[in-house]
Amino acid sequence: MLSVEGLEKSYQVMDRSVPALRGVSFSVNEGEILGILGKSGSGKSTLMRILRGIEPFDSGRIVCDGIEITPDSPQDVLDKQIGITAIHMQREFGLWTESALKNVVRRVYSRVTGYEALPIEEDPDYQKYYDEARYYLGLVGLEKKANHLGTILSGGEKQRLMIARQLAKKPRLLLLDEPATMACPATKQEMLDTILKVNRDLGLTTLVVSHLPEVHRYLASRMIWLEDGQIRSVGGTKEILDQFLSGMGPLAPLPARPAPHPVIRVTGLCKRNYLVGCGEVMNISNLNLDINMGETTALIGSSGAGKTTLLMIIQGLRLPKEGSISYRLDDRWVDITQFSPERMDVRRNIGIMFQEFALMPNETIQEQIGYRLGVKGPDVLDHARAVAREGGVSDLVLDALYTIADMTEDDARASLEKLGLSRDVLREFFPSLPGEDAARFARPIFELLGLDPSVLGKLPEQLSGGERVRASLAILLAANPQILILDEPFGDIDPITLREVANAMKKVQETYGTTILLVSHHVGLVQEVAHRALLLEGGQIVEDGDPAEVCRRFLSRCDARYLQSEAP
Repeated sequence: MLSVEGLEKSYQVMDRSVPALRGVSFSVNEGEILGILGKSGSGKSTLMRILRGIEPFDSGRIVCDGIEITPDSPQDVLDKQIGITAIHMQREFGLWTESALKNVVRRVYSRVTGYEALPIEEDPDYQKYYDEARYYLGLVGLEKKANHLGTILSGGEKQRLMIARQLAKKPRLLLLDEPATMACPATKQEMLDTILKVNRDLGLTTLVVSHLPEVHRYLASRMIWLEDGQIRSVGGTKEILDQFLSGMGPLAPLPARPAPHPVIRVTGLCKRNYLVGCGEVMNISNLNLDINMGETTALIGSSGAGKTTLLMIIQGLRLPKEGSISYRLDDRWVDITQFSPERMDVRRNIGIMFQEFALMPNETIQEQIGYRLGVKGPDVLDHARAVAREGGVSDLVLDALYTIADMTEDDARASLEKLGLSRDVLREFFPSLPGEDAARFARPIFELLGLDPSVLGKLPEQLSGGERVRASLAILLAANPQILILDEPFGDIDPITLREVANAMKKVQETYGTTILLVSHHVGLVQEVAHRALLLEGGQIVEDGDPAEVCRRFLSRCDARYLQSEAP
């Protein structure tokens, strides 16, 4: 059904050519689910985009369902390739703000019009379009959600709705790039069962890219292992996974758990979230919690349990309806939800990495470390307060600007626009540290994380996937934060790189006594790095204790069968 011969692809990075795929050749049988595995940066996503027809390639040949595609193929051939393929990316949620049924109807009708629109009732095939859309919703288990607003479905339901929209194109080849990787185990199970059902009912040839071994065990009968843009091995699922995982480094020991000494205290916390049409979707009520100094505490739970909301309140980036979030600052407690002169001192000692962490593409790692030290380094607050006094800026405004420095890029941009300011204003109060000074702070962290000093002078695009993750950690850690808050930042990296990151986190904690608060759906990571795990359900802590036991109970509640599956 699909044959790939000698595929070559390079990208031009500044003044050099960087190979992404080198002589890739393989075939896929009709109706097969083929898994594609490889470390970050191995070329998996590039290969999927080329097969979809949205990325050009340099040399080689693709034959898909009898259509031959080469680098010189005319546009009408490329249009045919796009017509018989469909791709689903891991973070793709491009949905219309209307019912799930109409979202699929638009895609069905696009086969007639060439663009997405709703048919008029006078169209003689009007009912046929809706009946076909209901069929696809039934295939993905969403028939009872047909009239629900697509944009307020759960994460797993949105993923399945996206699959239904892809099926409505009637593709011959379905390409899945990291399906549901960032989702909780229950959502992953829904998604994987949907993929199997679609393959079984339609006989649809499917390629699945995932760095998660358990996903391939559950779905694939055969696999390809990509490494540095080349096929390292092809074979049965168990064979390839065993080969790939043999490269995983040893597990570093967990630092000794210190005696309990609270450094963050959550008291009487209340917060409710609502969605129009759904009513109350999450209710944190009278939640009390201590986070202890020098420990790694993990928050786990299904999507919508309240983990990220709780974390945002703990960070002081969202306000609760009631309650307090107090941080120990020397010998006193400071409530981060209330303005005080000390709140900036608390925030300076916190390092935050979000789920959508991103490196600045046009700045070297050293420059980005310099910026981070300008915001979080020693003595930065004395400088910022002096600049504020000179410019007549109040402590309250300066505190608000310092809070913006901790936000995600999107939230920071929205907050600055609301204030009528640009991001440049932050650099006036918090100027970057000069290059050599930044490098001096960075070197011990680089050594701890196993990063070559040459990485300091490189741009993000010049780094491997594993280097990018560790460089992001290094930027965060250069200022030596006392508290590290991580909101699912490692969800889309391969298990070999994840082991490197887990070991690095433990070295950091052992060396600096850092307190780490981690949100993760990856129960394997939680069991490797955490001293304590908390299970949240409906905004409440329902389990608190040993990570292995809490994770076991969580998985049993999720019915995550894919985690117990055996390789074919």
